[in-house]
Amino acid sequence: METSSAWGDKVGPPSLRRPPPEKKKKGFPPLLIPIGAGLVVVALVAVALVLLSGGGDDKADQSNTPSTPVGTPTAPKSSYQPPSNAIAVGFGVSLVPVAGWSLVTQETQGKQVATYAPDGQPRGFFWVRQKEKVTAQAYLLGIVEGETEEEVAQLGNVRNLPCPKDVLVECVAIDYTSTAKDKTGADVNVKGTVEVYRRKDGVVTALDYRTRVDFAQKADADAAIMKKSVIDSM
Repeated sequence: METSSAWGDKVGPPSLRRPPPEKKKKGFPPLLIPIGAGLVVVALVAVALVLLSGGGDDKADQSNTPSTPVGTPTAPKSSYQPPSNAIAVGFGVSLVPVAGWSLVTQETQGKQVATYAPDGQPRGFFWVRQKEKVTAQAYLLGIVEGETEEEVAQLGNVRNLPCPKDVLVECVAIDYTSTAKDKTGADVNVKGTVEVYRRKDGVVTALDYRTRVDFAQKADADAAIMKKSVIDSM
């Protein structure tokens, strides 16, 4: 006869047989107990002596000296000597303006130079600014977003640039075109490029260049010269 268990399995009825008596374990003679305890004590003492003596190693104990803290990497000193007309930006970086580009004195973040048409309308600007504790790509995206915030813009893809100097560890760029408004409210076609370079010491330098499309041929050539002066000073 079988009964069902609570789990639904078929099990046999409880056995009525008395379980066989347990076999008694062999005890140690009373004389051996103190001897065994004595051996344990001797073993513990031996282990303690080994630990105190350095495990029997013939080599002298070498204390763990604290590791030298890794400091913030510093950029190697540059042998570049800027010309007398260079504009200091910060952290050893400078900008040499091309003839026809003048310093925008009211700019407080970094240094900006601009070029103007005979009627006083701006035709292009070249802006160098810096930041720390940020990646080059994050800085780039923040800049281009601010430049095109109120414009109809088409952004290119962020691209990695080959870093032109060993001191640079991250170099990125983006191009864009947009439609802006001039002082009269008329639409103006604009093109721009933002390049950002991060040095080993964590200083990030952005080159923000922007010009009217109808002045781009001259402005592009000037911007290339000014860009080289900035990179040479990094």
